[in-house]
Amino acid sequence: MSLTQFISNVAVEFLGTAGYAGAGVLMALESMIAPVPSEAVMPFVGFKVADKEWSLFWAIFTTSLGSIVGSMISYLMGYYGGKPVVMKVGRYLLLDEHDLELTERFFHKRGGTLTLFISRFIPVVRHLISIPAGIGKMPLLHFIAATLIGATIWNTFLLYCGMKLREHWNVVQKYSHQADIVVVAGLVLGLAWFIRGRLKRRKEKHG
Repeated sequence: MSLTQFISNVAVEFLGTAGYAGAGVLMALESMIAPVPSEAVMPFVGFKVADKEWSLFWAIFTTSLGSIVGSMISYLMGYYGGKPVVMKVGRYLLLDEHDLELTERFFHKRGGTLTLFISRFIPVVRHLISIPAGIGKMPLLHFIAATLIGATIWNTFLLYCGMKLREHWNVVQKYSHQADIVVVAGLVLGLAWFIRGRLKRRKEKHG
């Protein structure tokens, strides 16, 4: 069995066991400061829908609800606790202070509901944007509306990609070994980028 097939089998099996609630929890974590990328969750939710094991409506509903819950937790941490509380909790979830500072600057420079909406489609920023929104005391209704619309569009897009991928899974299996090369190369490059960034920031911090 190829790496690509193994990963897909494990993900689909996990979602089959965890159900809609499990997918919702993963998306709640994705919308907080936990390192759970939506790109690694929603396509496999699309697999379940394509296999007609899950309802499209409930798949979108539960994952969007999870995104709202996770975003609200981050918003409230920022609103009531400010950055010190966020950093205290975030260190257990691998929060990168540098990424948070970049997100804060992004939010405060542009501000507003539209910025929050757009941020839902930007990697890294979408995980953290709820925090400066809370610190900046953004109106709750505006926050919920922008989060709900943006997160639902993004989740649905990834789910749809997963559905189309599942429909052509026989082609993927045919070229799965070639796909493995891409997956492994992506993991290696991602790890190298992560380590390089951490070492660079540590060097800058300690002068």
